[in-house]
Amino acid sequence: MKKTNRREFVQTAVRATVITTVGVPFIACASKPNTETEETEKNTLPILKFSQIKLPYEYAALEPSIDAQTMDIHYNKHHAAYVKNVNEAIEAEKITFNTELEFFSNTSKLSAKARNNGGGVWNHNFFWQVMKPGGGTPSGKLANAINGSFESFEKFKEQFTTAAMTRFGSGWAWLVNDNGKLKIGSTPNQDNPLMDISDFKGTPLLALDVWEHAYYLKYQNKRNEYVANWWNVVNWDEVASRLS
Repeated sequence: MKKTNRREFVQTAVRATVITTVGVPFIACASKPNTETEETEKNTLPILKFSQIKLPYEYAALEPSIDAQTMDIHYNKHHAAYVKNVNEAIEAEKITFNTELEFFSNTSKLSAKARNNGGGVWNHNFFWQVMKPGGGTPSGKLANAINGSFESFEKFKEQFTTAAMTRFGSGWAWLVNDNGKLKIGSTPNQDNPLMDISDFKGTPLLALDVWEHAYYLKYQNKRNEYVANWWNVVNWDEVASRLS
């Protein structure tokens, strides 16, 4: 066996000590989470900002069912105000959700301002799209689904109309797809079936705004006439696209 002199022994011991004392902090540092970097990455994620879609038709396009003045005020005053208010709430309350679905899935955690105005933006964006001039009737897969769930299109209309007429005060009537089954219901104020606080849930296919501002200029207190005439402007192609 090779003999080790005192000088070699001391040098070996010193090298081992350096490796031990320097190596431990280095390994600990490498395994320590970089919270500053993680926080920076989180802060750079896109934060949700609600916006108003472009109206798919002219203000007068849905006449005589819905008059041009009502459409103008409804879109440029009411809907625009919801956009402004919800985005103010998101900024002021530091709401960090990244999608509308995430926002609505956590409605129970939000302020009344964020909840009401966020719902107001989404509901109206949806409402404009499920209407068009010259509605017609559903066909194909959508017609089959309606007949399968409600026996006939006429019975479907009756049930939907009842939901719209019996919603006390302000709110919405909905047709939703709930795990493959079509259901009719309503929500108060600007709530919708995507919200975690809603008693009526599902994927929206069709919606009717029964707030008075949606019809009062033309129909005054005659909600029944507004609902009856609204059927003439339902965009069944859009409803069908949301079913598939």
